[in-house]
Amino acid sequence: MLKLVSFQNNLLEQTTGDWFRYLYNSIESEERLVGLKGLRGVGKTTLLLQYLKFAYPNKKEGLYVTVDHPYFYTNTLFDLATDWRNLGGKLLLIDEVHKYDNWSRELKLIYDGFPELQVIFTSSSALGLYKGESDLSRRLIVQTLEGLSFREYLAFKHKVEIDPISLSDILVNHSDISNELVKKFKPILHFKNYLIDGYFPFAKKRSNYLMQTMQTINTVLETDLAHIQDYSPSNTDKMKKLLGVISETVPFEPNISHIAQKLKLGRNTVANYLHHLQEAKIINFANKKSKGITQLQKPNKIYFENTSFLHALQNNALIGTVRETFFINQLKNANHNISLADKADFLVNDTWTFEVGGKNKNSSQLNGLKNGFLALDDIEHGLANKIPLWLFGLMY
Repeated sequence: MLKLVSFQNNLLEQTTGDWFRYLYNSIESEERLVGLKGLRGVGKTTLLLQYLKFAYPNKKEGLYVTVDHPYFYTNTLFDLATDWRNLGGKLLLIDEVHKYDNWSRELKLIYDGFPELQVIFTSSSALGLYKGESDLSRRLIVQTLEGLSFREYLAFKHKVEIDPISLSDILVNHSDISNELVKKFKPILHFKNYLIDGYFPFAKKRSNYLMQTMQTINTVLETDLAHIQDYSPSNTDKMKKLLGVISETVPFEPNISHIAQKLKLGRNTVANYLHHLQEAKIINFANKKSKGITQLQKPNKIYFENTSFLHALQNNALIGTVRETFFINQLKNANHNISLADKADFLVNDTWTFEVGGKNKNSSQLNGLKNGFLALDDIEHGLANKIPLWLFGLMY
């Protein structure tokens, strides 16, 4: 236990309060069991340490551990919770719980056996937290930490502070909002940089960013998915080949039978791989609005989850695809429902239709639509139903 406390204190000394992710003030601090999901590199570990150091009222009653620590070679999570509770501990922060084989069963035992102990843990996006062998659905609150929004990127990289702006406010007041914001920063320049290397806060040098982004993808495939789905090296290699097929043409319109034949896999295997890649937040599905059984069929289109992944996996990503990838990513991350529209590009919350493009894009595809909007790149100001694309990155 002393080694764990010493390890934690060393990390806390290095943890600063210069900047906080958007979820910092929204952690469910009153719940007894909280799971924080998210891609590698988005800042889950830092979030736990900042919460303990700056937000928790008595940090001496809190303990941060990572399941990678040698302590767990000979001890269990339940052992840890028992000892910490006996020492007067009230909070247990567990990092990367997906690497611990019996996480679900032991968290249930901790929850039921120590009602005075709060547990907050992090996991890979690939882990189905409600699908553990023990029933956590009635006990567990799940929160997701997404990658940086354009708003957070501006604060993190350029010290430009902007409060989150709702989608409805953007649609109604985008002209006034953009007029005020362009006085504070140059949106087009920063937005172009963000689309390439702005989604993750891990790279100190731009020259290393795409390489680190590629390493993130490989780690998700080789470590997270391999552990969670019990994939063999052969499975992982085939998933990489599937990503290679997707990267050749995105947005990708999957033909499951064709992919299966090309990769010498079964159709169900390909469908499972695609599902796992989406769960792991490597790709995003885009479907037409549907009902019933059709919702369970293959996706109509596949995008990469974020623009950094797109640039890492494509040498010359098409700007149109970059724009659409950004739009889907930011709307989904801000908890909006987005689907493919019958006319134009996307339907949001079953209410608003959007066409995404460059500054010269016309509105012909929106003809006859009551709530149709153009989300346009390379413009600072909007007018009427023409909205700057970068504004959609300010929602969280």
